[in-house]
Amino acid sequence: MSDGLLKPEKDFSKDADKLIPESEQLSKTDVQGAIDKLLGLEKQARQSSDLPTTSRLLVAIVTISKNSGDWSLLNDQVLLLSKKHGQLKQAITRMVQTVVKFLDETPNLETKLSVIQTLRTVTEGKIFVEVERARVTRILSQIKKSQGDLNAAADILCELQVETFGSMTRREKTEFILEQVALCIERGDWTQATVLSRKINRRYFARKPKKSPEELEKLKKEAEEREKTRGPDEPPMEVDDDVTDLKLRYYEQQIILSNHDYKYLDVCKHYWEVLDTDSVQNNPKELRAVLARIVYYIVLSPYDNEQSDLLHRIQQDTRLSTVPVEARLVKLFTVPELMRWPIVAESFGPHLCSTDIFSPKPSQSAEDQPHTRWQDLRKRVIEHNVRVVAKYYTRIQMGRLTQLLDLTEEETEKYISQLVTSKTIYAKIDRPARLVNFAKPRDADDVLNEWSSDMKNLLGLLERIDHLITKEEMMARILPTREKAKAR
Repeated sequence: MSDGLLKPEKDFSKDADKLIPESEQLSKTDVQGAIDKLLGLEKQARQSSDLPTTSRLLVAIVTISKNSGDWSLLNDQVLLLSKKHGQLKQAITRMVQTVVKFLDETPNLETKLSVIQTLRTVTEGKIFVEVERARVTRILSQIKKSQGDLNAAADILCELQVETFGSMTRREKTEFILEQVALCIERGDWTQATVLSRKINRRYFARKPKKSPEELEKLKKEAEEREKTRGPDEPPMEVDDDVTDLKLRYYEQQIILSNHDYKYLDVCKHYWEVLDTDSVQNNPKELRAVLARIVYYIVLSPYDNEQSDLLHRIQQDTRLSTVPVEARLVKLFTVPELMRWPIVAESFGPHLCSTDIFSPKPSQSAEDQPHTRWQDLRKRVIEHNVRVVAKYYTRIQMGRLTQLLDLTEEETEKYISQLVTSKTIYAKIDRPARLVNFAKPRDADDVLNEWSSDMKNLLGLLERIDHLITKEEMMARILPTREKAKAR
């Protein structure tokens, strides 16, 4: 199979100009005879490496086969022409591209599937038609999905490694991967969906400076000119730099995946990226909805340095004033004061449970995420209260602590143990004395370092006092001398 880069030994374009119309006219009465006439010239052009003429003849043969209505003949000709000795790669590419366009004209689904199977057979293992194979496979996957065979649809589409295709645009690659992830999510294959989603580089969704209509028109013309001379292994020139639709689809899938694993901080960060799009910022209703979800998921996230930093940045965002209830909720978590869960549930419960994020009552669903999130919100409020108590108390009686936290002793011990395990606080529980000690013990090095620092500060103050006393004594000696000089 030739790569089509050899210089033609002879130009058969004039012969093709004469023979193709004659064959099209003959095909009305004798299809096989018309094809045989074209095959004779195709052999000569192929052996002479005349790429333009070979491509025209292959397209003419498959077009005549299609117009005859004999789709089995079309399949046979496609297979035959692709297996010809020394067949030119770019000629096969043009032929496959032409047959792909015929898929919309097939009389029934069975015929369409037979043509798709032929194309997949011809393109298997050939890099120069990898894009066409991917597009045909995508159509086959959509057919399987429409028939209700979700597993087959996902398996067929996920076998494509589109991220390695050099001749496919980044936008089309991203669309393919997003469709693969969507199928995996739909059939509940969360692991594979996560793996596939990592193939998309988030930098592709970064904001780009918008081009003027004149610049876009110029780029389109350049792309058209490049397409005429583009090789089969070269990627086409990308013109459209607006990927907002892909960005929103990508983060919608990421939110679903993170929600499934209860990764609340990741969900919050995904909504934060969604907020950074013009379509959301220019729509007040969508803006408020996204801001509200950002607040819900940041307060649901377990406490750590990253969560605390993002929480305070969200609280300082001026756009938060558009959602006053959520703004008050965020403020409660940023102020080192106790939040009584009964009061929080009474104040914010009706509003929060009116959304699809929270639900105070469990349902019969296997994955009752809204009720789980409501329980997690209570847990975050209690953990916040424990951190506040640990900040203001070095030691507290268990009875008083359970009163402040509105918990039983067993629940109090459980939450304190969880926070100690996560190294959020330090605490020791003395059960016989019913005391909780939040003061972290210091070793000898810490005590000595603190004593050394205190002594250094003390000596600095003494030196300063000595300097001021000396200064006052000097001023006292100089003042009488000046008065005597003035008297003279």
